[in-house]
Amino acid sequence: MLNNNPHIYLISDSTGETVSIVARSVYARFENINFNESRWALIRTNKQIDNIIKLVKDKPGMILYTMINKKLEEYLQQKCTDIKVKAHPILDSTITALKKGFELKTENKQKPGKQHSLSDDYFERIEALQYAIANDDGQIMEQNEADIILFGVSRTSKTPTSIYLANKGIKVANIPFVLNQKPNLSTISKNTLVVGLFASPERLQQIRLSRLKSLKEKNKTKYVEMEFLKKEVKEAKTICIKNSWVTIDVTKKSIEEIAATVLEYYKIFKKKKI
Repeated sequence: MLNNNPHIYLISDSTGETVSIVARSVYARFENINFNESRWALIRTNKQIDNIIKLVKDKPGMILYTMINKKLEEYLQQKCTDIKVKAHPILDSTITALKKGFELKTENKQKPGKQHSLSDDYFERIEALQYAIANDDGQIMEQNEADIILFGVSRTSKTPTSIYLANKGIKVANIPFVLNQKPNLSTISKNTLVVGLFASPERLQQIRLSRLKSLKEKNKTKYVEMEFLKKEVKEAKTICIKNSWVTIDVTKKSIEEIAATVLEYYKIFKKKKI
């Protein structure tokens, strides 16, 4: 049966930009169809998927997604099978999926300007986004291929800065510093810029307490104790100085400001390599 108002659910374990851009490009092929779209980005856990599935079950439609984490993708597919909802990886033949899923017809001729072209720059950004997710939070995979590595204690905006820079086509990995644990720095290439991110202990305590509150964690740990934070920041800075890495105080900086500063350091770094 023809459905002029199909529900589309966009899911990504990254920023969601890729799935959104491709979905909008595909929508343009279907005249007089009003897609009811819902979006979720930075999906990293089975619990997050469970919450989405509950909503999808109430208003069945189709899930379009991009997933770097294969285990998470398999879990999503299984949950969709359980409730008999189709889940389709957006970078496959999306147009075909929508045609079959909702019995729609596409226009033989597409109107100029309605569909974005997928340029080399676009695919570079997709590759960089995939890289950022694969090499997030100290995952040792392909750090020697990184353009930039961000180093710092927890809650210094390493991951969002990595994702922001990836949207500019820059491959960014990040390495967390954990007190009393020696960070793995063996895979860092000489052609990679390493930037240390740090914040004041007071700011870190504020952010971490807020984080614990959001997780409904009532028991306070060393993670938020001032003396622990001071020591953690001090030792992280010591590693940066020892390795002659540039550093950025992110205490009062937005993600955009942090990224802009990193880019300026990166420009200088590349000039020195020429």
